[in-house]
Amino acid sequence: VQLQASGGGSVQAGGTLRLSCVASGRTFGTYTIGWFRQAPGKDREFVATISWSEGTIHFLDSVKDRFVISKDNARNVVYLQMNSLKPEDTATYYCAASTSIFGTRNKSEYSYWGMGTQVTVSS
Repeated sequence: VQLQASGGGSVQAGGTLRLSCVASGRTFGTYTIGWFRQAPGKDREFVATISWSEGTIHFLDSVKDRFVISKDNARNVVYLQMNSLKPEDTATYYCAASTSIFGTRNKSEYSYWGMGTQVTVSS
C-alpha cells in the first residue's frame, strides 16, 4: 500500500482544512486508515482512524468535536475535515494503514505510512 497525504496549509485559528489520503497498490478494503500528527519536539500522536470495511471510527479526545473522518470507497481516499482549528493543532499530519479490522490508536500497529502534510494554525 502506498499512501499520499495532501491538503495541509496555513490558516488562522477558527479556520478549516480538509486533508486527503489517497491509497494505491493493494486493496484498501482490508485496512484501517489512521491520521497522526507530530509537532516539533513532540512524539507522533494519534488523531483519528476509520476502518475501511466496518467503518469504525475513533478520535483523539481533543479533536472529536471538531474533526470529521470519512472515506470514499470508490476513489480509495480517506478525508480528515478539520474545523475550528486551534494553534495547538499545528503539526505535520500523516496518514497510515493498519491491518486492524476495527481501528487502532496504536501507531505501532500501522505498517504503511505516507509522507506528511504540514498544517499551521496561527492565533
